Amino acid sequence: MIQSGLIVKNMSFKVGQTMTIVGVPSPDASNFAINICQNEQEITMHFNARFNAHGDENKVVCNSYQGGNWCGEVREGGFPFRQGEEFQLTIEFTPAEFLVKLSDGSVIHFPNRVGAEKYALLNFDGDVRIKGIRIE
Repeated sequence: MIQSGLIVKNMSFKVGQTMTIVGVPSPDASNFAINICQNEQEITMHFNARFNAHGDENKVVCNSYQGGNWCGEVREGGFPFRQGEEFQLTIEFTPAEFLVKLSDGSVIHFPNRVGAEKYALLNFDGDVRIKGIRIE
């Protein structure tokens, strides 16, 4: 299911860890996605920041892609992203969920639908340049 963009393989993102991502959406960005995956066919957590895409404007939509189908969307949190401006977000991995903390202080609670305790693949897609990834 992974289409294109930057792919980080053989990563070790485990329960109890926090991932910090720093990036810059392009000045004319319509959307960008961050995908946490077990493999290239399924997406455990799809984080999609939509400036103006898929009928949404300035919204964050999270979802999973399993068995060839998209699951139920989660639409929580604010939208602190600005085209052409650097952002930082953190993803805390608990046994039950991913806690995505945005720079405006809002938090998105997204369930760990696959239930794995470790994920090995990270993919970035869309109109974004990634400047840094840190797992602690």
